[in-house]
Amino acid sequence: MTTTSEFTRIAEWPATERPRERLLEAGPQALSDSELLAIFIQTGTSGYSAVDIAREMLERHDGLRGLLDAQPEALLHQRGMGTAKVALLRAAVELGKRYINSSLRRGAALTSAQLVRDCLRAKLRHYPYEVFAALFLDNRHRVIRFEEMFSGTIDAANVYPREVVKRALELNAAALIVAHNHPSGVTEPSRADQHLTIRLKNALALVDIRLLDHFVVGDGSPVSFAERGLL
Repeated sequence: MTTTSEFTRIAEWPATERPRERLLEAGPQALSDSELLAIFIQTGTSGYSAVDIAREMLERHDGLRGLLDAQPEALLHQRGMGTAKVALLRAAVELGKRYINSSLRRGAALTSAQLVRDCLRAKLRHYPYEVFAALFLDNRHRVIRFEEMFSGTIDAANVYPREVVKRALELNAAALIVAHNHPSGVTEPSRADQHLTIRLKNALALVDIRLLDHFVVGDGSPVSFAERGLL
């Protein structure tokens, strides 16, 4: 029996429900992870649309992060995925990483708080232990350097304010944005996080360097200390 391709089936959906048309109309931010992935997959298999396959992949890999971190061998065993699509997916992931890295290159201007959030989340979310990082900025808030400075257990990182100050002076930084991840995924700042932030702010102020913000990275959008009034 001849079957109709799943790509054709999606094309028969109402225009307001088709992922590709919705992306062009409302922008990629309006689509779910499975819908974005379905656009990449393009076609389904017998009995499964591209959206069905995308949902199955996300469930099997425990979400988008697990899927994008998966090894090629694991993806090749997924319904609807062959060598060409796996290669395209990994290329897309690498392009995304390079885009994020280009935003933190020396001399780059940080144009929005959301850009900072996206960059820090891409840099720190994947670690299974806590990592403390600093974004060193000049007096026009352009990037001098991004550095991962301290790492610790899954519970805490040992952060030494004097080392942060020392490095800021070496780089002739005028301001800093610092961040650390919570491997648990919970972005709520702890009391220890708040105490550390005050210590860092006071230590940097002694040498006339501003601490602009401290972000906690986990699942979802990183939490800003400045926006919470904690800085």
